[in-house]
This record gives sequence, C-alpha cells and structure tokens, in this order.
Amino acid sequence: MAANDNTLVRLRGLSRRFTEGEREHVVLDGVDLDIERGESVAICGRSGSGKSTLLNLIGGIDAPDAGEVIVDAVNLTTLNEHERTLFRRRHIGFVYQAFNLIPTLSVSDNIRLVLELNDVKGRSATIRINALLDAVGLDGRADSYPDVLSGGEQQRVAMARALSHEPAVLIADEPTGNLDDATAERIIALLSDIVREHGTTLVMATHSSRVAATCDRVINLHNGKIDAADAVPADPDSGS
Repeated sequence: MAANDNTLVRLRGLSRRFTEGEREHVVLDGVDLDIERGESVAICGRSGSGKSTLLNLIGGIDAPDAGEVIVDAVNLTTLNEHERTLFRRRHIGFVYQAFNLIPTLSVSDNIRLVLELNDVKGRSATIRINALLDAVGLDGRADSYPDVLSGGEQQRVAMARALSHEPAVLIADEPTGNLDDATAERIIALLSDIVREHGTTLVMATHSSRVAATCDRVINLHNGKIDAADAVPADPDSGS
C-alpha cells in the first residue's frame, strides 16, 4: 500500500499484543493503513477487536510491539513517551464516550486549558473559545459548569475542546456511546459538519453502522487484521 502526498496517517506492519497470565492475546496483527488529510474514517469491529487499541496507537497514547505509526510526517514509534505526549498535545484531539470534562471548571475554562497548553492565551483564546461554542450551538453556556449540562451538551463541549488547538487528527472513541439515539444522531451530524468545514481528519471507532455510514470510509477489524474488502468508501445510500 503506497502512500501518496496527501497521506496524513500511515500505519505499516502494526502489531500489539497483551499478556494475560500465561496467555498472549494478539490485538493487532500486521495492520497496514493509509488515511488521507481531511478524510473521515470509521473503525468498526466487535468488542475486543482492537478498535480502541488502534486509536491509542494513532494518537500516541500507546506504542506498538512492532511496526510504524507515522502521523503528519512524524514517526511516533521513534519518539519516547515524553516526546509522544508533546506531539499529542499539539497535533491530536480526542473525544471519548465519557465526556471527561473537569467538573470544577466552567465550559469556557475546560476549553481554555487545552489552548493554554498550546500557548494560546488571553484575548486570542477567548475569541477562539467563543467561535467554537457558537459552532457547537453553546454560545450562551460559556460560564456554565458541566453538572448543569445535558449529556449531549457535555459532548458538544468535549468536541469544541478537542478541536480548539486545530489538531491534525481528531480521534473519537465511541463518541455517542453514552447518548440516546436522537441525541447521538444530532452529535454525529454536528461532528461531521465541523470536521468537514475545518478540513480535519477524523478517525472514529464505533459499533454503530449508522454512525459509520456518515464517514468517507469504513474499516473493519477482525482477528487483529483489517478486512481489505471493507476498506472502501462508505455508501450513504446502502442503509447499513
């Protein structure tokens, strides 16, 4: 699989194993994958198929046992843990099933924290925060605290926070898992609109075929490998 000039994420021979007692469990086994800039990709598979592990490797949270992870021309497998942390802080955004908002900080300060870690402060930070909250439909909730927000509102704050530092890659791990169906559909529609508007590359793990169908491409993981037959653009008219 040859990479082209537009490739943002490049995985080669990616393998990850875990040991449980005396038993070795192969989670990923020689995964090759290219993801282009601005592309949205859904990673699908049964529980335990390695979706979260794959996201953690792309995001630099974990390191593989073998293979390469190259993101935005940086080979993460050559970096130490501290260097991966710095790379992650600048280049990767994360949205999880759990919203992971800091309860003692207001909505705006939850977002501001990420900006300050990326040296965006003062008025510049405030302007960006206000624009993001407007984009996710929460322009009147900047001073609210997470405990007074609905689940859908908290996830919208998490999305704004994840996009605040303009990451190269947005990683979403089951972002609708804690939401009811109606709210989930609104969140995914909003997420799709925002990443396309900003040209952000989205890599999302999901168990939902309806959520996966909103992406440009669907990748299926099975027994630690990508099913090459499924690594094609999703057909929005298929109803799957």
